Amino acid sequence: MNPAIIPDAPVDMDEIARFIHEDLGSTDLTALIVPATTLAEASVLTRVDMVLCGGPWFEAVFALLDPTVHINWLVGEGDQVSANELICKLTGPARSLLTGERTALNILQTLSGTATLSRRYAEETEGTGLVVLDTRKTIPGLRNAQKYAVRCGGCSNHRFGLYDGILIKENHITSAGSIGLAVRKAMELNTHVPIEIEVETLDELTQALDAGADRIMLDNFDLDMMRKAVTLNAGRAKLEVSGNVSLEKIKAIAATGVDYVSVGALTKNVKAIDLSMRITLRK
Repeated sequence: MNPAIIPDAPVDMDEIARFIHEDLGSTDLTALIVPATTLAEASVLTRVDMVLCGGPWFEAVFALLDPTVHINWLVGEGDQVSANELICKLTGPARSLLTGERTALNILQTLSGTATLSRRYAEETEGTGLVVLDTRKTIPGLRNAQKYAVRCGGCSNHRFGLYDGILIKENHITSAGSIGLAVRKAMELNTHVPIEIEVETLDELTQALDAGADRIMLDNFDLDMMRKAVTLNAGRAKLEVSGNVSLEKIKAIAATGVDYVSVGALTKNVKAIDLSMRITLRK
């Protein structure tokens, strides 16, 4: 990925401080067996192929713990990295390296896992015109970071929360009374954000189109229903597919002509990357 198009990392230092406190508590008891004056070097490598993501968070952990720790990155944010390749080297007090190791690696391996899966979806849909979106199914406390990782991997973000878009789902429709009433009420709010509504049948799609929704989510439609939806829509609204989306299905979904596909697995079913840090003493 071209580093010039990687978005700014939304690192929150207060969050980093909480991550550190979760692990450190009042003190790192085990690190006390190492003399405070001992200096060390550390190398971080990956056991598997991956897309690197989370470097700014990794740096922030050590910046808060001990600003004297120096980090030299051997690969860049968003880069594809091969198994057993070195990612970075660190130098500094051994105690600081030992104390920050797990917190820093936890963040790096989680965000790299999200970016790596996102890159696979981006590569599968390259040139199709289909936009792959994430969802709000994120790890609590890591939403901004995970959505950054999705972008780092080459996919796009859906809304960040309940405040920056209207997505009317089944329970909203039930509570509002009907698809038409739900969309009308949303329009009356005059929020100037996109109005999207979820539908489960082609009849509901027709109702949503008649109501004037900006985007319509096709929930658990099979491929034949997607094709029929595209024909019925005739370009009036943007169509988004959601539900049971997988890498194996993504090209077939793209071929139906829908505009978007939202994939909860990008941030929900995260497989953390297997990273390792090895420390040696400086002479």
